[in-house]
Amino acid sequence: MDKKVRDLLNLQINKELYSAYLYLDIANFYGDGGLNGFENWFRVQEQEERDHANLFIQYLLNNGEKVSLSAIAQPDKVFSDFAAPLDASLEHERYVTASINDIYQAALDVRDFRTVEFLNWFIKEQGEEEKNADDLIKKYQLFAGDPKGLYLLDAELATRVHTPPSLTLD
Repeated sequence: MDKKVRDLLNLQINKELYSAYLYLDIANFYGDGGLNGFENWFRVQEQEERDHANLFIQYLLNNGEKVSLSAIAQPDKVFSDFAAPLDASLEHERYVTASINDIYQAALDVRDFRTVEFLNWFIKEQGEEEKNADDLIKKYQLFAGDPKGLYLLDAELATRVHTPPSLTLD
């Protein structure tokens, strides 16, 4: 595997673990505010991000590459209201998408088609992640002004469950 591609994959592990840390922080924010459904939604997000990090780790190991873990930064967002974490999550997902796109391009540049194929799942996943974050913002904007609407949205988010990814790693 090309050194640049390997290094970018290792950096992505850190970004995925930071994502998990950020979503755990957001879940705690909502839990402290009494929106347990929102808390649940972001706890599921946190689990998904850890799954993503583990997929990158397993891919590197399956290809005989060394995994290099680095320190995870503390989330530095301070949220002033219940809408702010939603906006932050969409912004963060766009950042992760750009990062995965960079790895994809680096793999293409060196004709590492195995890594390109591996990353195809993440390209699709990031499209879903951005859409989910955007949909949640839209729902919040629609219902947050009405206490009953917010209650029902919170109840809907409480039903989300974690489903581990199904991705075959080579």
